[in-house]
Amino acid sequence: MKQIVLFRLSLLLLSLFFSSLQAKDKYLDNHSCNECHEKIYEEYQSSMHSKSYFDDELHRKIANAADKDKYACATCHMPMANNLKALISGESRPDKSNKTHTDAVSCYFCHTIAYVKTAHKFNINTKARQAKGFKPTLYGRLDKPDDSDKHSSVSNPVYAKKVCMGCHSHKLNDNNTTIFRAMGEDQDSISCINCHMPELAGGAEKMDKRARGRHASHKFLGIHDKEFRKTGMDINVTTAELKLTITLKNKMTHPLIVQPARAKFLKIEINRAEKIIWKNYKKDPSEDKKGYFAYSFKQDGKDVIIPAHSTASSVNNVYANSCKVLSYAVPALQKGDEVHVALYVQLAKSDCAKVISLEESNLTESSLMKEVIFIQN
Repeated sequence: MKQIVLFRLSLLLLSLFFSSLQAKDKYLDNHSCNECHEKIYEEYQSSMHSKSYFDDELHRKIANAADKDKYACATCHMPMANNLKALISGESRPDKSNKTHTDAVSCYFCHTIAYVKTAHKFNINTKARQAKGFKPTLYGRLDKPDDSDKHSSVSNPVYAKKVCMGCHSHKLNDNNTTIFRAMGEDQDSISCINCHMPELAGGAEKMDKRARGRHASHKFLGIHDKEFRKTGMDINVTTAELKLTITLKNKMTHPLIVQPARAKFLKIEINRAEKIIWKNYKKDPSEDKKGYFAYSFKQDGKDVIIPAHSTASSVNNVYANSCKVLSYAVPALQKGDEVHVALYVQLAKSDCAKVISLEESNLTESSLMKEVIFIQN
């Protein structure tokens, strides 16, 4: 009888051992994709999706300032963590030795989203369930995608409709304060994909079995790309008597300013005979309330920088597919005067950088988005 009990116990332990192995095998890490998708993997490595809690200093410091115990940001920034609930509750902390943590917004995560549920505080990505004992199925937009020895492949319409909306739509904190709002519920992901994932030469796989010849870029082009950031806004300048009018046209399907740590601002100068005779601010761009685009937050009536516990928010913005007209009182212009209007971005706005001790980081440097020069007739 004792031998039978020991035998059954051994079988149970073996079963638990192999089921735990199987659970681990379900996750395909980023590097494993490189075997068949070299080009895409290379592109992904240069994207912000590949930046984790450990190598994105701005995100890490804001997350720690928001809550030193809980890592609630894991929902979108570490979504494949094998202990996601524990990270959010504070029972565990990010672990640099855990691949499901260091892979950040991983290939496997994005390609196993089955459905996106619209919710009040933030949208919820519903992950596909994998049948026990079978290789995982990865989703995408390719027609009749090829399987591999690592995974099956399925074309899923969610990738043209809502897939980006799971993380990039909106976020409200526990006080129902809007931290960011990028997209409306009536929008779909195809506009995001067309802009941020343009088609490039070369198939999606190293062995282009179907000779597709094109693939969607996985650089996820954005504000970090010098050429890309020129494309979203048009700037028009007109003058009349003692008034300077600047019209900003947002050609994007999302607002000019989305991220709460970021600022975008206008630098306007009027030059006469190579001397500046007027400018829209003296020292700090935030002096020009009209031309400084950023979120601001309050907690019980007091200004705060980190929005996690704020009770109110406001934002100066140029909304999607819209124009904003700014007027300035200026000196009378003479023929030949030059009006320089430049739109800049600061990845970590000055007051935010100060709170999280990032003043010496290059994230606080201003990067040019677009510039126009108007010459008075």
